[in-house]
Amino acid sequence: MKMSGNTVLITGGSSGIGFEFAVQLMKQGNTVIITGRDQARLDAAKIKLPTVHTIQSDAGDPKAIAALFETVVKQFPELNVLINNAGFMRRLNLHDQDVDLEDLNREIETNLSGPIRMVKQFLSHLKMQESAAILNVSSGLAFVPLPISPVYCAAKAGIHSFTQSLRVQLKNTRVKVFELAPPLTDTPLVDSFDPADLAGSKAMNVSTMVGAAIRGMEQDNFEIRPGQSNALKLMNRIAPKFIFSQLSKSADKMLSEMD
Repeated sequence: MKMSGNTVLITGGSSGIGFEFAVQLMKQGNTVIITGRDQARLDAAKIKLPTVHTIQSDAGDPKAIAALFETVVKQFPELNVLINNAGFMRRLNLHDQDVDLEDLNREIETNLSGPIRMVKQFLSHLKMQESAAILNVSSGLAFVPLPISPVYCAAKAGIHSFTQSLRVQLKNTRVKVFELAPPLTDTPLVDSFDPADLAGSKAMNVSTMVGAAIRGMEQDNFEIRPGQSNALKLMNRIAPKFIFSQLSKSADKMLSEMD
């Protein structure tokens, strides 16, 4: 895939992986639009990247996605790359009686339903472009769950599955379908976690990780698994019980503290 001269829309682009994608893609000569729910964070991103385009939008809200589509295709008719990056991760104890049913599935709405709706909303436009791509950001935890974050992992496993199906359905179009499964990455996503919650994993530098993702797209590597993500998928194939037990230790500790 050609990684310059594109018009790219990145959800959740005001910080973390999304912002780093904006930085690196703009250096390669792409027009980049980023979205986010928080206008103040978008304004801060605009100060750091004066030529980036910002639009406030909630990737978990179907009405906001429809409004975003109308705005983007009108202002940026050459849009040809969609990066579904918006997401968040929570430490969640399912024994906790204070977690209400409406709040329980928020990660599903943003991390899984959001990208599915974004793809459906923008697909007709992308199919009209001479060359187009969709990149869905899943996680290494799509292959082996981290039980202390059960809803997040379920959502990312869903994105992995959805992206595989999407790739098949779009094989006769000009739209390439990529999946990026980041390992633990040094971003605000994991700031609320203790190191012990994350099974002692060392976070990958975000710039290094995104650089690997862009090289993967350039080489038409449709399932990009930088760093430990590749090891997680391999270990789940050759020693699934062992690797799952390793990732379960933080949840085991959480449960022991309840006794």
